[in-house]
Amino acid sequence: MKLETRYAHHPEDVKGYDTEALRRHFLVEQVFAIGEINLVYSHVDRVVFGGAMPTVEALELKGGKAFGGDVFLARRELGVVNVGPAGRVTVDGETFPLASGDGLYVGMGARSVRFESDEASRPARFYLMSSPAHASYPTVRITRAQANPRRLGAPETCNVRTIYQYVHPAVCQSCQLVMGVTELEPGSVWNTYPPHTHERRMEVYFYFNMAPATRVFHLHGQPSETRHIVVGNEQAVISPSWSIHSGVGSGAYAFIWGMAGENQTFDDMDTLGPNDLR
Repeated sequence: MKLETRYAHHPEDVKGYDTEALRRHFLVEQVFAIGEINLVYSHVDRVVFGGAMPTVEALELKGGKAFGGDVFLARRELGVVNVGPAGRVTVDGETFPLASGDGLYVGMGARSVRFESDEASRPARFYLMSSPAHASYPTVRITRAQANPRRLGAPETCNVRTIYQYVHPAVCQSCQLVMGVTELEPGSVWNTYPPHTHERRMEVYFYFNMAPATRVFHLHGQPSETRHIVVGNEQAVISPSWSIHSGVGSGAYAFIWGMAGENQTFDDMDTLGPNDLR
């Protein structure tokens, strides 16, 4: 299991970052690695995110010095969404099959979490996000049909999209982790527009289902100091609580969003208008 650490940043410092520095600190260019669990530990709300891509052998989520103990979920909870072919996750001996688009919530205290692919030649790709937890809730498998859909946007603003809430109070219990998938309608390219901030929660965006030549221009920074990060398929962006969350694609795409912070109120956000942006 590989683990990279990313530290928190003051917005005044980020103003001075050039393109390379912005990408180095906030963009994760390789989420999945064949036959490995590849994780990033962010000091922004201490979330951990990344990917598990098992082939012949199962991959086990392990603790270590970074987590203060041998059990990864001793004081954490975990959300999983499979964005690849079929696979399965075994939690303390109970196996949960995950087809493409299925998700799983794993509560604090689970001692063993193992990831496997149904076919080694067609490995599953499990996207993972974890946050600190204070209580243990049941492990729950969440299919796409069980996710809570919210349709937003309009054709004239090129942002018609459906937000599928997976780890969310409308679907299952969790401590602070909130997680889901957003899919855009054909012809719509804007996500989360008009943009917003939520000082109470940070967010990680994982972009996927993109053609090789497609790019998303992910908008980043305070409203008065906006920047962009160019993102390719199956790459992730860390969005601190002080940063706007929005993006526009050169083609079709979807993304997984995951949040952690003070509350789980999805609509607790500060929406911005065009005149608020610089």
